[in-house]
Amino acid sequence: MNHKHFLFFIAFMMLLSCGKKEEIKLVTEPVKLGAISESVTATGTLESVTSVDVGTQVTGIIDKIYVDFNSEVKKGQLLAEIDKVLLQSELKSAEANVESAKASYEYSRDNYERDSKLHERRLISDYEFDTSRKDLQVARTSYEKAQADRVRAAKNLNYAEIYSPIDGMVISRDVEVGQTVVSAMTVANLFTIADLDNMRVVADVDEADIGRVREGQEVTFTVDAYPDKVFRGKVIQKRISPTTESNVVTYEVLVSADNREHMLIPGLTANITIYMSREENVPLIPAKALRFVPHDYPSADGLPSVPEGVEAAPFSNPSDPDLRQVWVVDGEILKPVRLTVGASDGVNFRIVSGIYPGTQVAVEYSVRGGADNEPAGEGARSPFAPKPPQRKK
Repeated sequence: MNHKHFLFFIAFMMLLSCGKKEEIKLVTEPVKLGAISESVTATGTLESVTSVDVGTQVTGIIDKIYVDFNSEVKKGQLLAEIDKVLLQSELKSAEANVESAKASYEYSRDNYERDSKLHERRLISDYEFDTSRKDLQVARTSYEKAQADRVRAAKNLNYAEIYSPIDGMVISRDVEVGQTVVSAMTVANLFTIADLDNMRVVADVDEADIGRVREGQEVTFTVDAYPDKVFRGKVIQKRISPTTESNVVTYEVLVSADNREHMLIPGLTANITIYMSREENVPLIPAKALRFVPHDYPSADGLPSVPEGVEAAPFSNPSDPDLRQVWVVDGEILKPVRLTVGASDGVNFRIVSGIYPGTQVAVEYSVRGGADNEPAGEGARSPFAPKPPQRKK
């Protein structure tokens, strides 16, 4: 084939391409059974339901530490010890004071009993008897105070041994061996222990969605640490105290999270989905079908048409937003059918009444072929979409 024949062949094919007609078809989909859910999304932070700061009420030097970060501990397990030398000496001193105060009290008691008998016989004056009674009261008070001091010294000695108050994991350790801890007005914290078996998500839900959130609703969430893992929980509390940041109002919602595998750790960011409603095996209709409006294409062949006298216009009913209209394909005609819809997930609507599974409903028009769009078989576009720029031939 010479050069002139080749150019003629190319021009001929371009003419054929330019003369190719658009093929307009009506896209339909059947009403089918499926699952649908209404949901709200939010972000939150994972934290332990029970987290305890373990501290000491006595001043001293850390002598021994038996746990470290990530150590799993049981309730009553020994975590650390404070040097006991000074505390033991204080206990011995308190016990000695108790013995001394006891002896003084017994001596004053014997004197009072003797003076009481002498006073009855008028052998001593009232002044001497009152003095003896006062000495007894002072000795009794001193004895009781010495006993209290001994109890405090014994208790302080017990405080030198730090025990775990709960079952959990050590997530923070703030001391080292040899460090001095000082107990002043507040307790000096040594460890933080969290119960990782029971976690929760503290999520911030937008004010536009908080009204639909209820306790007991099912929740799924993911964390960046395990992007392929979906965790499940339930709404356990909705807090009505608002938080405003950059003019955005949110409310805290607490979500339970089972963590027996200890995959979740405090501080992780969770992307949660709260399901307002979830229904299985219910009739569904595409949301696009509710927006479909028939159009007349005189150049198109084989399209179902609207019967005479039927208005092909968008349908709305402000008094009942759930009452909608779709167009059903019945042979070669399109006829409107009213139906009541329920929950929506943005893609489908649940059908409450008015239409049955298997019914073919019109969804949209599609265009194939033509000079100004892709060749047939390679794609389709809606006739209402803007056409691409005209190509130079």
